[in-house]
Amino acid sequence: MPERILVVDDEQPVRDLVAALLSATGYETTLVPSAEDAILRLQQDPDYALVLTDIMMTGKDGLALLDHLGRDYPAIPVVMCSAINDLRVATSAFRRGAFDYLLKPFDRDELEDTVARGVEHGRLRKQNATYRQNLEAIVNTRTGRLRSTMQDLERSYDTTLEAMGDALDLRDQETEGHSKRVTAYTIALARAKGLDADELRTIARGAFLHDIGKIATPDAILLKPGRLDPDETAIMRQHCERGYEMVRKIPFLFDAAEIVYAHQERFDGSGYPRGLRGEQIPLGARIFAVADTLDAMTSDRPYRKGASIEAATAEIVRCSGTQFDPEIVEVFLSLPPESWAELRAEIEHLTTSVLAASLRRPPAATVAHTGQSQ
Repeated sequence: MPERILVVDDEQPVRDLVAALLSATGYETTLVPSAEDAILRLQQDPDYALVLTDIMMTGKDGLALLDHLGRDYPAIPVVMCSAINDLRVATSAFRRGAFDYLLKPFDRDELEDTVARGVEHGRLRKQNATYRQNLEAIVNTRTGRLRSTMQDLERSYDTTLEAMGDALDLRDQETEGHSKRVTAYTIALARAKGLDADELRTIARGAFLHDIGKIATPDAILLKPGRLDPDETAIMRQHCERGYEMVRKIPFLFDAAEIVYAHQERFDGSGYPRGLRGEQIPLGARIFAVADTLDAMTSDRPYRKGASIEAATAEIVRCSGTQFDPEIVEVFLSLPPESWAELRAEIEHLTTSVLAASLRRPPAATVAHTGQSQ
């Protein structure tokens, strides 16, 4: 199928000459006498390989037409023609997007060469545009597949984490379910504080794995029913650093490892293992501290019955500024007290991943809690 050229000139003899020359070369020409007619024709059928237009015409001139084409039909090359050899006009045409500039009267070889180059330029431009569109489609498809794969991998990671947490719960049945509850409470507090999705995932994983270092704690100490002596307490306290060393070696848990390391620090600097104070303590660990105490106080133990939400709240308020970050305490107090019991019941009946389920909860959903363990 021959390439189609739109010829715009207000002089009939010029249009006929151009048509004769281009038709002999194998092009199909459409002739119009004005810029207005050219615009109308393009609106009806924009499939032209090139526009060849005079500059000086009655009505809208060629430069105005060039501006219109550059705005509405940027893929169509435009060759400007003029009987006036004016460098300023030619320069203006090129600056406004003209492909080339021809002087009348036409030299046949020059006209054919210019049109051929313009048509090829337009063809390559369309080819590149098509290639970019196809490439974008391919990239979007592969990005979607990669995103889906990463989500599947992330779910697999979280399932593995939960298996690790469950293994710890089985070893220490006194705190069974603690990791899941404290994770849910921590996420709720973090969400109420306005943290973004990436921060929520990091904090959730750190909260869930906070006691993972206890896997290395001897049963005689971990399961001892009575109070620990000073030497045993020192060994128990090693679980923070041991857990950190275990978790930080896993790339996607590197940030979460900081929460594991710092989850027993206190806001006033009296915690362990490093005696961090204030904002030296990672935000996730400061949030976890409140959640952990809530769960620890409201959970039944063999030697005592769990306290009420009101009693746990009073203790958290009492320790604001010493054990807990006052800002996190304020966030905790902003949430309805009954929401903690609702969340606890939801977690206890949950059969799927607590990490995934808690992170899916809508922003308006209520709470999160955890307990400060030995």
